[in-house]
Amino acid sequence: MTNELTIHAPPGLPWIEFTREFDAPVSAVFNAHRDPDLVKQWLGPRGYEMTVEHWDFRDGGSYHYTHRDGANEYGFRGTFHTVRDNELAVQTFEFEGMPDEIALEFMRFVDLGPEGQPGRCRLEGRSIGSSVEGRDAMVASGMEKGMREGYERLDELVAASASA
Repeated sequence: MTNELTIHAPPGLPWIEFTREFDAPVSAVFNAHRDPDLVKQWLGPRGYEMTVEHWDFRDGGSYHYTHRDGANEYGFRGTFHTVRDNELAVQTFEFEGMPDEIALEFMRFVDLGPEGQPGRCRLEGRSIGSSVEGRDAMVASGMEKGMREGYERLDELVAASASA
């Protein structure tokens, strides 16, 4: 089954909404967001090396990581405001190359499996920036390619875990 990433950036508004389904239980997808050893295996575009300097996925926690593609480095940091197991994560997100353009992000983990038979889930998100210009710069930066490839890598990770 193909699970397409859907991104909606409404004109004139400073947010992005995204939706992506996974052929995996919501607990597996949530855990891949919680565990820093798993996060660095899927977050970001293919071909980038990821270093997790700090990852504390809990209410009031924070994170800092770096992506590298050859000689270029891209740092990201933020805080986790609210984390509810298998349900919700609310965090801030800052690309260090665009300081002061901090987004507030909501990610909902939705179980799509029939009752008692989990196996599919949907990730629904909204990222709210401080300005339309900042949001547009994020979209123009190749964000969609990075998200699409990252979620493909997440598919591969949870499929490999399920078959192990």
